[in-house]
Amino acid sequence: MSTELKLRPIEPRDDAAVAAVIRTVMPEFGASGPGFAIHDPEVNGMSAAYAREGRAYWVVEDETGRVVGGGGIAPLDAGEPGVCELRKMYFLPEARGRGVGERLLRQCLTFAKGAGYRLCYLETLAGMAQAQKLYQRLGFQPLPKPMGATGHFGCDRWYALDLNR
Repeated sequence: MSTELKLRPIEPRDDAAVAAVIRTVMPEFGASGPGFAIHDPEVNGMSAAYAREGRAYWVVEDETGRVVGGGGIAPLDAGEPGVCELRKMYFLPEARGRGVGERLLRQCLTFAKGAGYRLCYLETLAGMAQAQKLYQRLGFQPLPKPMGATGHFGCDRWYALDLNR
């Protein structure tokens, strides 16, 4: 019996489940107050938010078809042309440590390159140590300050990856 988690593009039927993952995982890392992505309007309608050009979001399903995570790419708000942001990549505890984070991140980066982006930006928290190890392993470099205008002033770690390297 395979225990590999499945990646697939988000569909409207996934919106409630994805919102539930985001609202479950972010508080686990202290990211529930003002200045965090948990409050972004798109959380309630992720499939519509990522259906536009230059955007994509994938969900992660477990063996039963239950959504246990997701992540996506979109243009960086108020960013320079050619700069995208890795957005809302979160996994429930049962999906962690199974290699799906790297698979999903690689999927996102492949999409970003194909969509013509030259730089991928992300914001995170000091407490998300495992995620930061993954970002660095795949070539993301730490930044001294945030980029764009995401409104996520609660984040305290910022990274970027040159997609043309």
